[in-house]
Amino acid sequence: MTIVLSTLVAGLLGALFGIGIGYFARQFIASKRATNAESRAQQIINDGKSQAQDIVLEAKNTALKTLEESKKEEKERSAQLSRIESLLIRKETELEQKSKELGQEKEQLKNKAEEVVVIKSQIEETRLKQISELERIASLNRETAKAELITKIEEESKDELYRKIHKLDTDNQEEIEKKAREIVTLAVQRYAGSHISDSMTTVVGLPSDEVKGKIIGKEGRNIKTIERLTGVDVIIDDTPEALVISGFDPVRRQIARIAIEKLIADGRIHPAKIEEEVQKANEEINAKIKEEGEAALFETGVGPVDPKLTFLLGRLAFRTSFGQNILRHSVEMTHIAGMLASELGADVSLAKKGALFHDIGKALDHEVQGTHVEIGRKVLQKFNVDPRVIQAMEAHHDEYPYAILEARIVQAADAISGARPGARKDTVEVYLKRLEELERIATSFEGVEKSYAIQAGRELRIFVTPTRIDDLGAIKLAKDVARKIEEEMKYPGEIRVNVIRETRALEYAR
Repeated sequence: MTIVLSTLVAGLLGALFGIGIGYFARQFIASKRATNAESRAQQIINDGKSQAQDIVLEAKNTALKTLEESKKEEKERSAQLSRIESLLIRKETELEQKSKELGQEKEQLKNKAEEVVVIKSQIEETRLKQISELERIASLNRETAKAELITKIEEESKDELYRKIHKLDTDNQEEIEKKAREIVTLAVQRYAGSHISDSMTTVVGLPSDEVKGKIIGKEGRNIKTIERLTGVDVIIDDTPEALVISGFDPVRRQIARIAIEKLIADGRIHPAKIEEEVQKANEEINAKIKEEGEAALFETGVGPVDPKLTFLLGRLAFRTSFGQNILRHSVEMTHIAGMLASELGADVSLAKKGALFHDIGKALDHEVQGTHVEIGRKVLQKFNVDPRVIQAMEAHHDEYPYAILEARIVQAADAISGARPGARKDTVEVYLKRLEELERIATSFEGVEKSYAIQAGRELRIFVTPTRIDDLGAIKLAKDVARKIEEEMKYPGEIRVNVIRETRALEYAR
């Protein structure tokens, strides 16, 4: 028991001793670590201070360097400004000197100009005195002496002038003959043959020659208004109780004829009344065109069609092709095509319709681009005409293939109607195409309201929109049109281009 107790006591003492040793050892280690940490912290602080001193030193060096560079740049800029200031002062001094010199020169020139005026006056006075003295000595005045001198020179130079004229005649014989041919060509063109005259003019009977003065009006204002509104040329000559309406467009001539006849019947002839009657004549012509179309449909037995297509057909009554009335030609073709189709066993109705409408495009060819065949196809398509009718009419000038038998019948009928003796006159067609080309060229320019070729194609009258073309623009337009005519057309003589710009202000008092 004692041994056990001793053992326990010894173990307990050993444990306490170990705990004490461990405690002191831990305290030592902790103290050592604290000392090391403090030492390292002090080292870090010392290193930071050293780095801070280095950074501050470097910043000071950089600041000093920047300051030195700024001072250097400021010094250079100051020197540059000083140089510029010196240069400006020198320039200012030079300008003041030059201004002073110019003032002196101006004063000198002014004095010289005054001297020149005085000298010129003295010379003129001296010249007049000399002329007076010469006239006194020669006993001749200035005009008499001049006349005698000219007479003497003419006598002395007469032989030389004759020689030069003879030389010019010899050297320029070819040019003279060329000019003579041009004059003859112009004369032939102005004469324009009998059938041209028949196709281009309309005669209006007058109750008396006194009416001619009313139609002409004060300073020609009435006749100018008629020509402006209708696009024709009204010719009033010595022919008793008659006037002539000239123009290549039959519609225009008929409108002018109806308007003039109504004005004569009414007795009141002035611009306002003329405008009213021309408007009524337009309406009457439109009604006449419709009647012509309906009459052609009735005569050929083709049957009713769209009213607008009937109107276009009626317009052909006022168109000619090679001197042949197109509507009469179409009606004649329709009868021929019907007979041919009947003999050949083809569709008579189809052949007649193709023949009647084969030239329908010519009712619009002044207003739409393209050949009359192409225009005609588009017109018939627009009015929903049977496609076979279009096939029958489109091949009469070989522009399209002969798709059906009736197309060949229409082409044959066209050739028969146009080739019969006396049916056509080539000269008329050439003449009309030239006039139509003149109007086409004029209307191709911007701002042109309407244009008329008159005086047998020797004058082109152009009316412009005043809000789009001013007076200077009208002058330029006349030159541009004339130049384009010279470039694109061939014609004898010359063509006068007359551009008219008219501004009206209209208001009503109520």
